[in-house]
Amino acid sequence: MKTSSQPAAVLMLIVCVFSWGSVFPIAKEVLQEMSGLSLVLWRFAIAVTCLALLVAVSRPARASLALWQHLVLALVGAVGIGGFNLGLFVGLAQSSASNGSLIMALSPLITALMASLLARRPLGGWQWLGLALGLIGVGLVLSQGDPARLWRLGIGRGDLILFGAMLAWSGYTLCSQRLGHWLPPLPFTLYTMAAGGLAMVLFGLGQPDLHPWQELWALDAVGRLKVLYIGLFATVLGYLFWVGGVRALGAMRASLFINFVPVFAALVAWGLGQPLGAAQLAGMAVVLAGLLLPRLAERRRGTVG
Repeated sequence: MKTSSQPAAVLMLIVCVFSWGSVFPIAKEVLQEMSGLSLVLWRFAIAVTCLALLVAVSRPARASLALWQHLVLALVGAVGIGGFNLGLFVGLAQSSASNGSLIMALSPLITALMASLLARRPLGGWQWLGLALGLIGVGLVLSQGDPARLWRLGIGRGDLILFGAMLAWSGYTLCSQRLGHWLPPLPFTLYTMAAGGLAMVLFGLGQPDLHPWQELWALDAVGRLKVLYIGLFATVLGYLFWVGGVRALGAMRASLFINFVPVFAALVAWGLGQPLGAAQLAGMAVVLAGLLLPRLAERRRGTVG
């Protein structure tokens, strides 16, 4: 992708991670009235329906894929999207929003390590610095300046499930870059999301206590609007922008934006009336530095070269 399109990719990723950051407090409230699997199924139902309509209207160029490519994309969607969402909402129901956003903040590091191993190329010093600053900034945001607070968050079963979800997401991010040329962004997102949704439907068939319709109608109007928000803004728009950003900037660069998830979660909480301390503001600045410094170093090397 041309350099002139990179600002647009950055904007897409910022909008994407803002939508995901806002999901943590919103989903946490919904999960008090609805099971994690039911929320996942409704998220996929809304998203796949909207994406299918977009594909029908836009009519993107068709790509001829071999059977093995179809199988690979189905597996990527089932694990990377289906597994991630199931792990996220099931884990979040058993853990806290703070723990969830902290665990997801490990995604840039894991994605960078995966990409480095596959490329057989070690990470550079500026990349390590960017990752370290991102983690430090996230820690400041979540701990509110009290490092002991991170320890008090504790590690439970829900946190382990969230960690597995984070691994699935890191794998999906890497696959979006390496396999994304097989299909345009819109069909690629629809294909993998439909595969993830189908996997969750098959998983749900074995759950006798699953009642997605009854749980949805038991919600009040505000609760249903929150489910719609998760399906439209945080899924359709979020995933489309994420795939586009990964293609433009690469998996390692794009994954750094995940560090903004807890930052935006804190800003949304502040907008809802919760206080925002100086330590959290400092953490946001460190996260931003961790995102910008490696890029500035690359440009400087390019200029010198």
